[in-house]
Amino acid sequence: MKIRKLFSATIASLALGLSTSFAADTKVGFVYVGPINDGGWTQIHHENALVMKEYFGDQVEMVYQENVPEGADSERVMTQMALSGADLIFTTSYGYMDPTINVAKKFPGVKFEHATGFKRSENVSTYSARFYEGRAIQGHIAGRMTKSNIIGYIASVPIPEVVRGINSAYIHAKKVNPDVEFKIIWIYTWLDPAKEADAATALIEQGADVILQHTDTTAPHAAAAKAGNVITFGQAADMADFGPKPRVSSIIDDWAPYYIARTQAVIDGSWESVDTWHGIGDQMVGIGEISSAVPVDVKIEALALKFRLASGDYHPFTGPLKKQDGSAWLGDGEVANDGDLAGMFFYVEGINGDIPQ
Repeated sequence: MKIRKLFSATIASLALGLSTSFAADTKVGFVYVGPINDGGWTQIHHENALVMKEYFGDQVEMVYQENVPEGADSERVMTQMALSGADLIFTTSYGYMDPTINVAKKFPGVKFEHATGFKRSENVSTYSARFYEGRAIQGHIAGRMTKSNIIGYIASVPIPEVVRGINSAYIHAKKVNPDVEFKIIWIYTWLDPAKEADAATALIEQGADVILQHTDTTAPHAAAAKAGNVITFGQAADMADFGPKPRVSSIIDDWAPYYIARTQAVIDGSWESVDTWHGIGDQMVGIGEISSAVPVDVKIEALALKFRLASGDYHPFTGPLKKQDGSAWLGDGEVANDGDLAGMFFYVEGINGDIPQ
């Protein structure tokens, strides 16, 4: 997805540490783990941040820093933002969790919003999306379209969010194709184009003709396009430049309404520490266009599943389901609760291999 050219004349002034030409009432900062042109996770966060900026205009000054490693470097960047007068700081990677908490303690007057984490405090909120709902749709399409019955999955960091996605995709691929097999490669990072491409190539060499990813760049799509006869799914952003094939659909994260609402809360003084976890029904998770490479009947099935998820009529983790070791998890018709999902660190029955510890 290409970044909207919202501020083409002034975009350079938004970089961290540079002043703008107006005296904004509220200063909002964003900390990004990758480059703003990664084609995925960071790019969509930045695009949505720019939507927020456009919405408020000169009332808000926006600053950001890209390519910030998780750990001590991120803590330094957050501290710099707070010292520079930021009223609200969005920290947009899981590994920023402890640094966010640490910096928030030092700046009680600054509000912090941490993406995909679980630690909160009086001035730290958390927010995430139910990506596993989108994975259900991807799994359905993958299960129906694979000819080799081997689906490759590029996994990033071993945390419950990533495990949930793998399980959801597998469950829904298996529902429509009992012969399907998942092969999973963990790359232990959110973004590394070389590792992502190598993982995609390795999975294709193992027979996968479908590649799913929980990583940040378009590198797997490029590898699939080079191999030919492989389909892929966009992650976080549409990645439609690789359509109609290999990219046949995508999960699109829409953070803009949240960024606008939370900035407004700071402006009007109503901000409180909350935990937000929204999905397709709340439009925080979108499904990219299902391309012409997908058979019409499969597209209809996928869209019907999307509407069931959006309405709340169906939950991706509905029993009967067992854990990988064969032990009982969910009975017939039983639905997983949010507590179980938030801490999920096991594969469901049928997935081979171990989750890295």
